[in-house]
Amino acid sequence: MAAVGKKLWTTLGSVTRAATELMALYQDVPSLQAYRYAAGLSQDHAAERYNASTGNQTSLGGTSINAWETWARGRGRGSPPSLSSILILCAAYGRGPFGVAEENISPTELIAEAYEHLPIEDQLSLKQFTLGPQPEPAHRPPRTTVTSHGLLATPSGRSTGQVGEEFVLSVPTVEHGNPDICVFALPNPRPGQLLDLTWETFGYGLEQLSVQIKNVGRRLDVDVCFGVNEAGLVMATFMASSRFSRCKIGYLRCNKIRDGIDLDEASFFPDAPDTPTIVICDFEVKHADVVGYLARQLRVRYPNAELYFAVFGAMTKSRGLTVESFDDLTGAKIMRAAGFEAIFIAATMNPPGIEPPMELR
Repeated sequence: MAAVGKKLWTTLGSVTRAATELMALYQDVPSLQAYRYAAGLSQDHAAERYNASTGNQTSLGGTSINAWETWARGRGRGSPPSLSSILILCAAYGRGPFGVAEENISPTELIAEAYEHLPIEDQLSLKQFTLGPQPEPAHRPPRTTVTSHGLLATPSGRSTGQVGEEFVLSVPTVEHGNPDICVFALPNPRPGQLLDLTWETFGYGLEQLSVQIKNVGRRLDVDVCFGVNEAGLVMATFMASSRFSRCKIGYLRCNKIRDGIDLDEASFFPDAPDTPTIVICDFEVKHADVVGYLARQLRVRYPNAELYFAVFGAMTKSRGLTVESFDDLTGAKIMRAAGFEAIFIAATMNPPGIEPPMELR
């Protein structure tokens, strides 16, 4: 497996990307173990790398690495790493298979599925740590910092690629959940024309949605993830694989009619439990009440369902993209009326909207 991880790292150029791919391929591998594989290390070699990262002031052995990974599998065995050990592992694995890389690895991603099993003191410390400014891997836009207005801006004050300013937005969420999500703006250099997204921007938006879902305040055990049209189906496929333990995937194909939309017979509705948890993935929300119609259709087919909504781009009412309130979005009233348990948004956009890569529909 370490050899597989090393090969993935060579192809993808990132420990984080290689670990994510490994977890998609091997569902029983926890993130803590996947990152070790992505760094091309056995447990003993990981211990050696750990000790080297501390200037050989520690004498950790492979058995400790094994105990931590056993704990991360969540089967009541092993022992959790301390907060300091987690940070050292981030530095050790961030050096990659050849020990010369300098990739910044998020400690919360390193122990993703086991985060809630840490002592509460370590959870709070990690939360504060990840809120601070950190350097990012080359494949991601620079991490943002909080301004005096409570918004987020890049360290240089300008965006990289298509991703603009990032800011915190409060959205409807579950009871006692976390309403604050990090959203990025999608400034359009050619007003009046659709903004064609790159694969990098599309992927970054999916990562943002994944992070928001992870931090909603409770674990979402999703039964079905529905994609709206082809772009939404791509989103649903990614989310089902990376965040929802390969749950069932549904398909909502919409046809435009004179008075709105209608569901095509090609739509697919998987079997689900009596009280399913369902996530709807859509590419964008504008003025039309598409998502409200879809929510009503799903409640007819799944009467006792809990519905969540994840959308890539939400249009703003004004030209300003860094909105201060959820109600500054054109689809705010529509999304509220749909009665979702929680809403997740990756980006804000201006008219006429955005276009997914390869013109997915």
